This record gives sequence, C-alpha cells and structure tokens, in this order.
Amino acid sequence: MWVRVLGSAAGGGYPQWNCDCPACRAVRDGSRPTHSRTQSSIAVSPDYRHWFLLNASPDIHAQIESFPALRPGGGADGGCDDGVSRAVPVRAVLLTDAELDHTLGLLLLREGRGLEVHATAAAADTLRNGTSLLRTLEAYCPVNWVRVVPGRDTPLGEGLSYRAFDAPTTKRPRFKTGHGDMRNGDGGNGNEEGRVVGYRLTDVHTGGVLVYLPAVQELTAQVRRQFAGCACLLIDGTCWHDEELIRLGASGKTAREMGHLPISGRGGSLEQLCPLSIDRKIYIHINNTNPILLEDAPERRALERSGLEVAADGLELRI
Repeated sequence: MWVRVLGSAAGGGYPQWNCDCPACRAVRDGSRPTHSRTQSSIAVSPDYRHWFLLNASPDIHAQIESFPALRPGGGADGGCDDGVSRAVPVRAVLLTDAELDHTLGLLLLREGRGLEVHATAAAADTLRNGTSLLRTLEAYCPVNWVRVVPGRDTPLGEGLSYRAFDAPTTKRPRFKTGHGDMRNGDGGNGNEEGRVVGYRLTDVHTGGVLVYLPAVQELTAQVRRQFAGCACLLIDGTCWHDEELIRLGASGKTAREMGHLPISGRGGSLEQLCPLSIDRKIYIHINNTNPILLEDAPERRALERSGLEVAADGLELRI
C-alpha cells in the first residue's frame, strides 16, 4: 500500500496562528532549521489510484492541491457537458474521533456528489448531536455513514482492509450527546468505547500492515497488541513533555489530561517504543510547541539516535 502524509501537525497547525512559542518564531523568521506543517491527516491507497483519507483536517483543500494523485482528473466518470470533471479518487474518509481538527475538512468536501464516512457510533453521535457537523454536511450532499466497530475486520473493497481499535481516554468530552456529558454528571464516560480509535490497515495482497494512531493517552496492552507485525507505525507525537503547555503558559493542562501520551519521561512513548521491532516508527500529530519540530534541537537528535522519525507533510511511504 501507498501512504501519503497530508498533514503532520496537531490542531492549529505549525506555526499556530496565535502562538509565539520558540518553535513558531523559528518557522516564521527562519532562524532555525524547521518546516511549516498542516493539521494531521494521511491518505492510503492499494494502487495509487483509489485513495482513502484518515481524518479530514481543516487544511484538506491545500493538502489535496499539494498532492496530484488526489486531484480531480481526466474526465473520469462524472464529466459535465462542458467537459469539466469533478470525479475525484477519494473513496472514503475514516475518522479516528470527532475532534474538530480531524473532521472540519468534511465540510470542505461538501461539493462532491456524496461522501462515505467511516466512524464509530460514539464519534458519529458527537458529530450529529454535539458539533452538528454531520447535520450540516447532509444539507449539502448525501453522506453514507459506515459504522466502525472496534475489533472487527472491515474490507475497503479496493485491496485494503482495516481493523479499528480503542485508544482509551479520560479526556472529558466537550459536547453533550446521546451518550451523556461527563461535565454535567449525566452519564458521559471518558472511557466510552469508540470515542478515540486507531486503525490497523492491511494490504490484502501483500500482507503489509500500517498502524495509524494520532491520539493515544496510554499504550495499554490492548493497544500494543495492535502493533504486532506492522511495518510502519504512525503515532501520537503531540508533546515532548507532559507539562509542556503549562511550562510555556499556553494551557493549564498536561498532555495526558488532553488525551496524549508525552514522548519523554518515565513511561513516555519514546521509552516504550524503542524496544519494539517495527521497521519505521514515526511521530505524527505534533503540536506547535514540541521541540522535535526544530531539526537542530537535542530532543530531535535524541529521537533520531533511538531510530524514531518525525513526520513531515508530503512524506510518502510504500508498505
């Protein structure tokens, strides 16, 4: 399978529009080696012709334009009388959760003749009854919602299959939905099944496996089992320190409180991932405050010495 990193930053992108942290300053003024990044999403394909998006970021328009394989082309089915084609090679969008930085791009895809969206019941409930994003989208185009059931192998019909798996989180939901709202004590459950998932994608012809996990609070035994036999792991690299945003005065919450396992420190993802025999271990969904975005930072060198990589927009992989 082919994999294209469309965006590698966390919500807000890099630089973030309202942030003057050292990394954002560096990418703006060019004082240190680093590159801007859009908000995280990847595209996967079994044949470089039919593509599936994992999450749809607010930057999806620029991401599609930056990758010719995703652009409309060639008068393929759907050409109008004047010869203009709006047929696109995007077959479906698979959502890991209902966060805005992973779903707002769906609204930018509303001009199509229809959209297939794979999401868990919990994510779809938030999108329909919390953010109302699905209700808005359905006013513009038909939406075929395919229910994602964690633990179930699901064919994509083009030579790929996936298995979603839970990434348990205690992060409090922002929206009151049919599943309740933890803040108001009316039945919401921070560990509710399917609120955040990762995907294990398999090329059914070659057996090659990719694991995509842009948000994970803890590498539980259940989560780690999904890494077995994978050739490439794209994993949550949001923060270097658990208290990174607190130290910078950007937030009053730790990385874990926001649903993200930090890279460094005891029990951090770096310590846990280093021993794993996976060909490529790549951090994605990187917050603008994370020093690994600076190519000359000691934190970046520490990753590279340990055999881990930092995703950049436009990175292509063949698995």
